[in-house]
Amino acid sequence: MLAGGPSDEHEVSLRSAAAVREGLRAAGHEPVDVEIGRDGRWWADGAPVVLEPGCGLLDCAAAFPALHGPYGEDGVVQGLLEALAVPYAGAGVLASALCMDKVLFKDLMASAGIDQVEYAGLTRDDDPAVLERLGLPVFVKPARLGSSVGIAKVSRRDELAAALAGAFSHDPRLIVEAMSGGMEVECSVLGDGSRVEASVVGEIVLASDWYDYEAKYEPGGMTLVVPARLDEQVSERVRCLAAEVFRRSGCSGMARCDFFVEGADRSDARVLINELNTIPGFTATSVYAKLFDASGLAYPELLDRLLAIALERHQRERAVST
Repeated sequence: MLAGGPSDEHEVSLRSAAAVREGLRAAGHEPVDVEIGRDGRWWADGAPVVLEPGCGLLDCAAAFPALHGPYGEDGVVQGLLEALAVPYAGAGVLASALCMDKVLFKDLMASAGIDQVEYAGLTRDDDPAVLERLGLPVFVKPARLGSSVGIAKVSRRDELAAALAGAFSHDPRLIVEAMSGGMEVECSVLGDGSRVEASVVGEIVLASDWYDYEAKYEPGGMTLVVPARLDEQVSERVRCLAAEVFRRSGCSGMARCDFFVEGADRSDARVLINELNTIPGFTATSVYAKLFDASGLAYPELLDRLLAIALERHQRERAVST
């Protein structure tokens, strides 16, 4: 199990890994802890881990990256595990990199005609005037971070410069999104290729103004309502769209799809994709596993399924490559 990493989400990763460790033990596995320091060094049982291409990782049958943010969720570790010839849970290199970059992900969804909020990508060299078409309020986000790190809500024009500067301190590439007043809902996805299943839909009810870092990880920050208070047909549309987004992105194993539902009290509600997380949180307050538990798949069995998918995919891809 891989935990930590050099990103701003190091501590969140350690908390996810602690829950995954116990879940794997409950499923009958023997987890081996590999902690990746903030400096990028790998450690196991207090000793540095030696990595040699093609030679596996500590004689483990598979790896479970409980990593969040750059390095762990953007294809970097996935590429390293491919070089080591180690099966691993979750999306591969390309899907990880694509879904981590919010601008590229939204561009892909736009090309497929999937509804989403208006957005714009931005670098330091771009003129912020391109954002005027989005109106206010908007959310300013680092394009390649998760866990709501570096995000700011901008309701007045005089707040924009500080929000951009704050986000640029985390990432040289930003995404700015128009605000949706719709209900925030999430759907967990599990599978590989054409064999994909979506969980029951959950509704996010916030104690604060928006879904910031504290709301995600502090007790009482949000309430998960399961099932979401939606018309049955709308919930089914959310589930079908989550599976479609998962497949279009080339994902494997796990992902959590986040949506806005505008006009949630109507059967003709508009469903907008927000983002897809290829390594969703696995802490005690995280949504991914809770939604599958509500769908009848307990936490240890969920982890067991993810490892089984990893092994099957690894064998299939090696058979093709050889």
